Amino acid sequence: MRSYILSDSKQQTLHCLRLFLNEVNFILRVEGQSRAQERTFTKVASNSFVFPKQFTAMEETGQLLSGTEIAKNIRAGLSEQVKQLKEQYPGFTPGLNIIQVGAREDSNVYIRMKMKAAEEIGIKASHVVLPSSTTQAELIRVLNKINLDPSVHGIIVQMPLDSVNKIDSTLITDSVLPSKDVDGLNTINQGKVAVGDLVSGFLPCTPNGCMELIKRTGVKIEGSQAVVIGRSKIVGTPAAELLKWHHATVTVCHSKTKNLPELVASADILVVGIGQPNMVKGDWIKQGAVVIDCGINSIADSSKTSGSRLVGDVDFEGAKTKASWITPVPGGVGPMTVAMLMKNTVLAAEKAVSKLANTQWNLSYLPLKLSEPVPRDIDIARSQTPKNIMELAEEIGLSVADVEPYGATKAKVNIKILERLVDKPIGKYVIVCGITPTPLGEGKSTTTIGLSQALGAHLKKNVFACVRQPSQGPTFGIKGGAAGGGYSQVIPMEEFNLHLTGDIHAITAANNLLAAQIEARMFHEATQSDKALYARLVPKDKGTRKFSAIQLRRLTKLGINKVDPDSLTDEEIRNFARLDIDPATITWQRVMDTNDRFLRKIRVGLSDTEKGHERDCQFDITVASEIMAVLALTTGYSDFRARLGQMVVASSKQGVPITADDLGASGALMVLLKDAIHPNLMQTLEGTPVFVHAGPFANIAHGNSSVLADQIALRLVGSDGFVLTEAGFGADIGMEKFMHIKCRASGLKPDVVVLVATVRALKMHGGGPQVVPGNPIPAAYIEPNCELVEKGFSNLKKHIENIRKFGLQVVVAINRFTTDSEDELSLLKRLCKDNGAFDAVVCSHWATGSQGAADLAEAVVKAAEQPSNFRYLYNLEQSIEEKIDVIAKEIYGAEKVEISPAARVQIDRYKAQGFNDFPICMAKTHLSLSHDPTLKGAPTGFTLPIREVRASVGAGFLYPLVGTMSTMPGLPTRPAIFDIDLNLETGNIEGLF
Repeated sequence: MRSYILSDSKQQTLHCLRLFLNEVNFILRVEGQSRAQERTFTKVASNSFVFPKQFTAMEETGQLLSGTEIAKNIRAGLSEQVKQLKEQYPGFTPGLNIIQVGAREDSNVYIRMKMKAAEEIGIKASHVVLPSSTTQAELIRVLNKINLDPSVHGIIVQMPLDSVNKIDSTLITDSVLPSKDVDGLNTINQGKVAVGDLVSGFLPCTPNGCMELIKRTGVKIEGSQAVVIGRSKIVGTPAAELLKWHHATVTVCHSKTKNLPELVASADILVVGIGQPNMVKGDWIKQGAVVIDCGINSIADSSKTSGSRLVGDVDFEGAKTKASWITPVPGGVGPMTVAMLMKNTVLAAEKAVSKLANTQWNLSYLPLKLSEPVPRDIDIARSQTPKNIMELAEEIGLSVADVEPYGATKAKVNIKILERLVDKPIGKYVIVCGITPTPLGEGKSTTTIGLSQALGAHLKKNVFACVRQPSQGPTFGIKGGAAGGGYSQVIPMEEFNLHLTGDIHAITAANNLLAAQIEARMFHEATQSDKALYARLVPKDKGTRKFSAIQLRRLTKLGINKVDPDSLTDEEIRNFARLDIDPATITWQRVMDTNDRFLRKIRVGLSDTEKGHERDCQFDITVASEIMAVLALTTGYSDFRARLGQMVVASSKQGVPITADDLGASGALMVLLKDAIHPNLMQTLEGTPVFVHAGPFANIAHGNSSVLADQIALRLVGSDGFVLTEAGFGADIGMEKFMHIKCRASGLKPDVVVLVATVRALKMHGGGPQVVPGNPIPAAYIEPNCELVEKGFSNLKKHIENIRKFGLQVVVAINRFTTDSEDELSLLKRLCKDNGAFDAVVCSHWATGSQGAADLAEAVVKAAEQPSNFRYLYNLEQSIEEKIDVIAKEIYGAEKVEISPAARVQIDRYKAQGFNDFPICMAKTHLSLSHDPTLKGAPTGFTLPIREVRASVGAGFLYPLVGTMSTMPGLPTRPAIFDIDLNLETGNIEGLF
């Protein structure tokens, strides 16, 4: 291709063009211009040439810089980007929300342009129109809601705000999340431009469009003299900053500037956004300057049908003879502003989706300051300064929209995040369980936290620990909390062990509301006729009756296909209004989160107003409530609502199950529990994330943290990450129920099991002397005794065998105490490996945090690389008796099962009611593999007695009662409350641990 340099003479140019008719294409560069300003032209006919679309040749004038054509090209490129995003991430669509206050016609025009451009590109745009009566507070509330919508990636508040009320526009633009501020008007994004950060935030649309236009001219910005007229935060000021950071020498002028023509005459690049029609005259402009006119003003023009026309801030007719390039009005900067807005929206969407796709966290770990001897747990916890919970949330890929902080160190994570993470691959799923527990304590929670810290801080893996929220009953009783211990804890441990975010209190309130409704319904049915009862259940409102949604569900259940309350027959009215609850069948008890033995049996209805309606019942501890089990097993809002409604609280005198839905209470329960459904985010001493959610009783219920916490965590850690979830009590209880109940509810399959054991616990299972809490530990547990360890290994061996039956690898974590001898530890490691364990690792994470669990972390990673052959031990379609038999013989080691006559009646009833295919949740002592807490080790040959069988229909399992089970603990002679107090000077809790 030939290159020709032309003089600025029109005649010479035309002469040369005639000479080049035989050229297919050529390059023109006007004399005096740089090579960067040369342009390529293509011959398409014998005597014609095609100029690039954004450049229109004007006789004896500068070239017209068409924003319309450039914007069109930009939109085409963005459309291709969006197409690729959607292909790469199926179901993903960039989202833009435009908020308008009032109905100004000029705003409507601009919004239509933006909506059209978004549709063309493939952006899902929505338009929220608020009335002109909108107040500042109302607008901010709307903004906050949209800020938290993960499907919206860009937010625009259309200016000016057309409201009759005073609204601070700066406050409004600052209320838009910086990550969604695609207008670039938030102070944070403006500040980034001011300091030269042109990458991490969003550039303001009009100035960025100006820069794009300038770049398209080919003029060299670096070293050029640039003059910006106007200093608004929307155009002038950011335009000047952008030019400055592109290395131009910038002068900012405004309406008060003196000698303005002289300053304009010095400009190689002139950007005007002053809002005054035709203010800049042609003779002010330097020959060959690039002129970007941001103004758009309406002036009178009688020649136009409308009586007016649009002009810029520059006198176009005068300026075009001086400028080398000039933008028209309209058709110059305006289309570019919209294009840059779309570009920012696509960029915001790309950032959002890349955050989801990013599998490696940028986690900052907290260093431990180890001390000898190891201080008290609470002193260690307080010596560490936790990260702000929002900092941790950002590090693990959560956005502000996903998190609701409860102070600086704990937060709720909204379960809606699962909608965004649905296609993200999940990590390795590790269960941490223990041998049959003893009063000495095995340190299962400490191991869970220590292992989590080691996988994160030591191996730099994405890792989440998911643990149960502890009841305050044991906290104020004798057991203590469940935050771990030593240098492997969840912090702040006081908040962890006390109220946290109020989930247990919400469950208490919901449970007792349902209990109150049961009593009230029986009372009102006993004291009113059918018609009077019906009239109160479906009252007239302004002369008309209407069924509520929950009442319509009851009608459907009864087979009554009517929606008009006045159309029911007397028989239908009776069936609808009367639940006819049999008091002897009520299984729903009141609850409270305190150990109170005197509430194990109570009598209600003793007031004179309830004479004749007394009955015996009881209180359970809150974590034994079926609602807690439902919370732990639910998979989302609709499932939660359905499970709550399905909870069976009693039977009618005709043997029909009575549910929370029948009582009209399930909607109210959902309202009380609307926040409790979201997992609680906390952190370990070393700064790794922890979900604390749900705490179902491990004896009566399944004893595992929530399905939702595990599901969210598994997607957040990504395919190379790890989620550790802790199962309550021994593996025969928590782990077995995890496999058969929780995994069925979640659809998740575990990869590895970590089994926690201690030398001194095995000594007890080997026949060591009894240990009484509060008394000195007998010498047998302090002095070396390999014989006792080997005898007690029978318990650990049985648990290893049980885990292997599920087709999983097991890593034994030997939680070391200072009294353990090397011979005892070596013996135990050998016995584990010889009897089916993938590995056995001695841990000292209590004293050294992640350092003490480093070897365990490496063993777990290796075990997770092995193929998993996970399987259930029974099918749901088997009979209730057969499923009980499998657990009793395969897991506990029983020879046979003995079902009492009362339990047999209950089993037959559940089969008739359609509950046969529920999984089994055995309620038995945690102190032995058998039903007898005095039988240690691995007893065999015993008969397992089934005293009763109850149903948790909402949770979705049946629970046979093995022997006598207490659902309300009692306080000991000297509970922990003697040592607990509040320091009135510091505000610190003292004596908790």
